[in-house]
Amino acid sequence: MSRKILVTSALPYANGAIHLGHLVEYIQTDIWVRFQKMQPQDKVAECWYVCADDTHGTPIMLRAEKDGITPEALIERVHGEHARDFAGFHVAFDNFYSTHSPETQECANVIYARLQQAGLIERRTIEQYYDPAKQMFLPDRFIKGECPKCGAHDQYGDNCESCGAAYTPNDLKNPYSAISGAKPELRHSDHYFFKLSDERCQSFLRRWTREPGRLQPEAANKMQEWLGAEGENKLTDWDISRDAPYFGFEIPDAPGKYFYVWLDAPIGYMGSFKNLCDRRGIDFDAYFTPDTAAELYHFIGKDILYFHALFWPAELEHAGYRTPSGIFAHGFLTVNGAKMSKSRGTFITAESYLQTGLNPEWLRYYYAAKLNSTMEDIDLNLEDFVARVNSDLVGKYVNIASRCAGFIGKRFGGRLAATEADWQKPLRDAAAGIAQAYEEREFGRALREIMALADAANVFVNDKKPWELAKQEGREAELHAACSQAIEAFRLLTLYLKPVLPKVAEAVEAFLGIAPLAWNDAATPLPAGHAINAYSHLMTRIDPKLVAALVEANKVSLAPVPEAAPQKHAEKQEKAAEVAKAAAEVGGVAGPHISIDDFMKIELKVARIVNAGHVEGAEKLIRLSLDIGEEKPRQVFAGIKSAYDPAQLIGRLTVMVANLAPRKMKFGLSEGMILAASDADGKTPGIFLLAPDAGACPGMRVK
Repeated sequence: MSRKILVTSALPYANGAIHLGHLVEYIQTDIWVRFQKMQPQDKVAECWYVCADDTHGTPIMLRAEKDGITPEALIERVHGEHARDFAGFHVAFDNFYSTHSPETQECANVIYARLQQAGLIERRTIEQYYDPAKQMFLPDRFIKGECPKCGAHDQYGDNCESCGAAYTPNDLKNPYSAISGAKPELRHSDHYFFKLSDERCQSFLRRWTREPGRLQPEAANKMQEWLGAEGENKLTDWDISRDAPYFGFEIPDAPGKYFYVWLDAPIGYMGSFKNLCDRRGIDFDAYFTPDTAAELYHFIGKDILYFHALFWPAELEHAGYRTPSGIFAHGFLTVNGAKMSKSRGTFITAESYLQTGLNPEWLRYYYAAKLNSTMEDIDLNLEDFVARVNSDLVGKYVNIASRCAGFIGKRFGGRLAATEADWQKPLRDAAAGIAQAYEEREFGRALREIMALADAANVFVNDKKPWELAKQEGREAELHAACSQAIEAFRLLTLYLKPVLPKVAEAVEAFLGIAPLAWNDAATPLPAGHAINAYSHLMTRIDPKLVAALVEANKVSLAPVPEAAPQKHAEKQEKAAEVAKAAAEVGGVAGPHISIDDFMKIELKVARIVNAGHVEGAEKLIRLSLDIGEEKPRQVFAGIKSAYDPAQLIGRLTVMVANLAPRKMKFGLSEGMILAASDADGKTPGIFLLAPDAGACPGMRVK
């Protein structure tokens, strides 16, 4: 039976730019979908790839409020930016939509109503944290504290990024508001719960997560940890509602209550597909009825496996829809072996990569060469990136056409001789194995096979030496045959690389004067007499200077900039604090010592950052509002903008010099100084804000 396939990638949140870490997933998915679309109709009748911006939730509401625009205006702007970046990397969605849509709302309401009818929705009065400063109930992700399971600090209110435990905000130890920094108050509110602990859900998930093909082995094992042994009931009910003010869909018959963003986000897959179906005349029900033969696959990061492999299939099953055929989780991206870093310039946005002039297909190839079907992290080593692309794509693949095509045009009127030869048989026979590798998402294996075939083709060209044959009279037929066979080998390699290099493949199709390559074309060589067009360079080598420029473009400058005097003063204050702290340490740096009495003159206090914002007209300063246990917070200007986003500072504890004389600055009065570390020699670039352990309270003396 011919396959019908629906594929999704995780929905990017409409609150930030697409970066190279995001692109691991979208490039991986796009390659797999492009491979499916190259299959003949009797194998794959339809393959649709849909996605959408994830647009709801408190962060969107707060970001829009900060920007002085409506949430609708914000998500429309970000949608344009995301669509631009995806298109720039040739990610070819059939529909890239938004979860803030009538289709998604309709599907969410239907699923909710059916779960309600099944007795799996329950209203409960709960105690919920309320921010008295912001006058709003706090979503899970805006309450931070210590993980109740492992004790990790600064964890969110719904799950721990350290141990992976899921819990409720009430379970957190020492909670605080990530919005205002205030200590939250517990207040009562009616909320709606999806009863994941119900035996029907438990038994279904135990069966479903063990079915072959649903999950990767390591993911299935993780599910069994979360589900527990037979007879255990480790899953807790899921709070699917939020209180106003909230940007999202209001729950039917529950004024002032909204669907939690994680409820309608995966439903956004359905909403995006439904929108495509309505526009293209596709049968939506044929893909979502329980007994459908159509396939549904989700490509996701391993960090959202809990939602996609437990909540989502349980919702679908008990709302009367089909469940995913498979969930493919991938690992994270590191750059040069470490987490992406703004100070090192390796937190790289998609837009900056393209603006630097780097070819997006270089990155597509490099990622594909690293990807497999597991949840392993992959590393973008920038030196290896340059070397591999230059060696494989230019030195091996493109090199074949560039050395042979010119002779066909100049000496033989652009027409090929017979192209098929015995030496090409391994290239032609490799189609099935390479197809299997693509199907199994073993892209690295596929590319290794393809490059081995490219090596064989280059051996043939090197042995025939067309550049020498062209100089010898009477060997025109041999030259014509050698170049024609090499062009046929190049066509086969292009066919195999097409899912990874779609734009290069288009250019090759134009050069060869052929229809778009499909997978079964491997069996049919170009005929003798076939006319090709003039050859143009398909790809250049990566200039390492471009990569250096990319890193520099994304690097947050840490060098002092001679500009406004107040900014210089703030930087000098911070540098003085570092010197004072270092000199006070036993065995500290060489130089004049101070006495303990001198040190005790510096009044260091624990401070909580209750607010933070940009300073208009200053490139390096952030305006901080610091609670040190006094009647009102103090205002401090800190030169840490190069290393920190103000929004990420709110709620953090740090250390400040509390008895520094206030300083009247261009931007206002600075009433102290915070402490941060940096390497004066520049060997370890970065600015690192000092922070006490959890349990320290604003106003405590540091001594």
